[in-house]
Amino acid sequence: MTNRFMRILGRPEFSAIAAALVIYIFFWSVAPSFRSLAAVGTVLYQAASVGLMAVSVSLLMIGGEFDLSAGVAVISSSVVASIVATELNAPLWLSLIVALLASLGLGFWNGWLVTRTGIPSFLITLSSLFMLFGMNLGVTRLVTNSVATPKVDQIAGYGILQKFFSGTWEVSSEAGAARFNIIILWWFVFVIIATYVLLRTRIGNWIFACGGNVNSARAVGVPVKKMKIGLFMFVGFSSWFYAMHQLASFNTIQAGTGYGAEFYYIIAAVVGGCSLTGGFGSAAGSAIGAMIYGMTMQGIVYAGWDQNWFRFFLGSMLLLAVLLTMNVKRLSAARSI
Repeated sequence: MTNRFMRILGRPEFSAIAAALVIYIFFWSVAPSFRSLAAVGTVLYQAASVGLMAVSVSLLMIGGEFDLSAGVAVISSSVVASIVATELNAPLWLSLIVALLASLGLGFWNGWLVTRTGIPSFLITLSSLFMLFGMNLGVTRLVTNSVATPKVDQIAGYGILQKFFSGTWEVSSEAGAARFNIIILWWFVFVIIATYVLLRTRIGNWIFACGGNVNSARAVGVPVKKMKIGLFMFVGFSSWFYAMHQLASFNTIQAGTGYGAEFYYIIAAVVGGCSLTGGFGSAAGSAIGAMIYGMTMQGIVYAGWDQNWFRFFLGSMLLLAVLLTMNVKRLSAARSI
């Protein structure tokens, strides 16, 4: 019984689950509207808007790297798809493929530079962030004479795009009705697949090895460079997927947005148990971290409080999560001796 309890304490998601329960009970108590079915749909959507990207970011962090360009990369992918479709008159499906290739190419470029030069990924992706941000604004203004991309709702195939990436369904009950977006379902799919890969496949073992000790991983035959590049490309794929959701939802994209969203993805991963030094964490933990984000953001709204306290709370949660993760790692290390 004691060993089982110690194993539970040693899981990276443990502290996040405890925090999520406390936050849920707190807002359930102070904000009556937080208990409604409509609130469930809203909270899940807010969580998915961060959680989808947090899955790939968490895997990258477990592998020992960061990607600070992830937030702006989402906007870049949307800008590429929109401009190719409207200004070049390309079919929508071709525009999506071009945007996907651009996103994967960005991930490859970041990963190749990190493994080739040895420069920390923090600096490589920070430079990518600023370059992408400038390109998004510069290219969009040059092509459209505006900071917003052209609308794509009149292009053939937009209806299919909207249903696949941003479709909604309504659930009704005696207490009311709630609208759920399909991005919530896709988020769950990402979490399930990533969790399976991490825990049940050789690739998952390689990811942990890359983040735990690179030299030891190389010594046992782990293709470290390919793994790191692949993880950056997965972030690129996730950026494209979430970008298509935004394009399908809003029809047009503001080229100057996305800056700072990468911190929310990282916070969700860290609050969910990912170590800042790599080699420790889980995809399921990032989902719990995203739920904490969603509950807090909407809970403050439902409680009628000043929303400026939201970022203060996130910062506090980040600091607390780092301290808890350090203790959990020590506990896991002591248990393995």
